[in-house]
Amino acid sequence: MLKRGYKPAPWTGALNCRVSVFLMFLTLMLVFFLVFHNDSDGANPSLAYERPNKKENSFDSLVHLHPTKEFRNGTDLIWQVPESPKGVLFLAHGCDGRALNFWDKSPECPDCIGLPEERLLVLHGLAQGFAVITISSAQRCWTFGKEVLVVKDIIEWWTGRRKLEKLPLVALGASSGGYFVSVLATAMKFSSIVIMIAEGMFEQIDIRGDYPPTLFVHMPKDLYRQQKIDEYVEVLKDRRIDVGVVECMEFPLSPNTLADRIPGLDLPLSRKIFELFQEKGFIDKNGYMKKDGRKIKWKKALEEKKTLVLDNNLVSHVQEELNLAFAYHEMTSLHSDQIFKWFESHRS
Repeated sequence: MLKRGYKPAPWTGALNCRVSVFLMFLTLMLVFFLVFHNDSDGANPSLAYERPNKKENSFDSLVHLHPTKEFRNGTDLIWQVPESPKGVLFLAHGCDGRALNFWDKSPECPDCIGLPEERLLVLHGLAQGFAVITISSAQRCWTFGKEVLVVKDIIEWWTGRRKLEKLPLVALGASSGGYFVSVLATAMKFSSIVIMIAEGMFEQIDIRGDYPPTLFVHMPKDLYRQQKIDEYVEVLKDRRIDVGVVECMEFPLSPNTLADRIPGLDLPLSRKIFELFQEKGFIDKNGYMKKDGRKIKWKKALEEKKTLVLDNNLVSHVQEELNLAFAYHEMTSLHSDQIFKWFESHRS
């Protein structure tokens, strides 16, 4: 669903009034902008309808992924520090995720996967001047006891070793990682946090006055989570914690969507997959997914189409983008501008 901009009707007038008319036009446009401009800094939701209609997988002119992979306290950590970092960003994956998902396969990390949304969050972070660290959970999902202390130790050890401990520390966690970050914020000093597609653990933690500013990035199709987030926004506000909300809406697929967002998937294949989805009725006439990507048999449909071959290494990448297009529960980088604006506006 696209957010449509205001288009004023053509303005005509007498020749000797052109200057006044032009000034009036500029005034009207300024008023329109001030009235309708959305901002995620407050508690009011910022609706995100934008369709990813440009190539999002290229940061070649800004930053390259050159991570370092290490092993500490029984788990993987992968990190990269840009020149002159201005902050530190910890990224927490969801259930069945790993630190490897955030980084492209490379000589430095030959077993990295580089899922499209995860890698874009890293690229945005590095481009904004953040040193980025990702850590794998010990089990399928994050736990909220000893593992909180393990991750705290890793981050403090790593920032100290890299001489980053004086920089603002921020965190973003999705799904299970969102719950984890909400708890970790009671044990570590964050400048601000982002909880994505999760409502947090606010019924089970002690929210003190120094709890960090919190931005919820969620998908309103998940009605239960929508209701809990609304509830917790009020809880945080009552404790004078700065809080914001970004609501992520579904968007239609196009013939080039997968090619634009998944490195290694070319445009001809992207178009063929889109045409197959039309043929099988997976999408409606406008390109919107009829069901969540996890609930359609798109992989079987591809296997039956002998002329269409998708690299097995890209199956999970396509799955993620289909889930994102349906907008029920998936990590997203589409709202990185608002996320990093939140981090920037709460630097301390």
